[in-house]
Amino acid sequence: MLATSVAAGIGEDAIIRTTRVYGEALRRIAQAESQVFRAAIEEPLLRSGLDRPQMMEIASAFGAQFMATMDGAFLRMYHRQQEHAWIDQMIGQFEDTLEDMGIHERLAHPPAMCFLDLTGYTRLTEERGDEAAADLAASLATLVQRVSQHHGGLPVKYLGDGVMFFFKEPGRAVVSALEMVEEAPAAGLPPAHVGLDAGHVVQQDGDYYGRTVNVAARIAGRAGPNVVLVSEEVTRISGASGISGASGRVRFDDLGPVELKNVSRPVRLYRASRRASRAIETSAPDQPM
Repeated sequence: MLATSVAAGIGEDAIIRTTRVYGEALRRIAQAESQVFRAAIEEPLLRSGLDRPQMMEIASAFGAQFMATMDGAFLRMYHRQQEHAWIDQMIGQFEDTLEDMGIHERLAHPPAMCFLDLTGYTRLTEERGDEAAADLAASLATLVQRVSQHHGGLPVKYLGDGVMFFFKEPGRAVVSALEMVEEAPAAGLPPAHVGLDAGHVVQQDGDYYGRTVNVAARIAGRAGPNVVLVSEEVTRISGASGISGASGRVRFDDLGPVELKNVSRPVRLYRASRRASRAIETSAPDQPM
């Protein structure tokens, strides 16, 4: 692989970065498998009355059978993800070509970054223990993957008690955020809160960087439980009069300019909601919205 990459002219830094991504992703997969194997196979067998050698014999037989089927399934999943990524890149190249030819004009429609956090996650896990924390993380992953992907979003990374997303369409990001907040209690999760911003981002090694990412994270930090806060740019692109989602029309209530930590100038925030509500007064800078 290295020889092929070098022969193609790929630089050493790019090869190292890519190899590190491979290693980190595979490490997380192996650790997750090991944890599930211990919790769902080894520990139940021991609790059933088997001694450790008996447990290891049965668990090893299962492991061999699992790996025999997992290797092929893993490659198919990887190739499917690869296909999605490459097709997306090819479409971008086609758009660039058509734009160069004067046939196509790219829409000035920046993407959105979204941060979802769980309220009181640290306190809850301290009270209930590590197993409860793992269960909450699994429930969160199931919820956000289902809802965000339905609206064209991509969960970029998990942050313990939260998730960072990328959305090509800010309007769909708002609808997705509202649905995730609304469905969190039914999934057994603490109240969620979300912040969104739209603008230019830089993608590298499967992650996203830039001012838009930082502002979205700071907006999420200002949101109170069950609240979705968005920047003025999100409302401008989505349509100031509101957008429609599966559960009804969405509206934006103006909260005014707000100072955000490590952001050079005030950011005008809006609260997204499903139904008409009275005008919301601007919260003091140190109070959650």
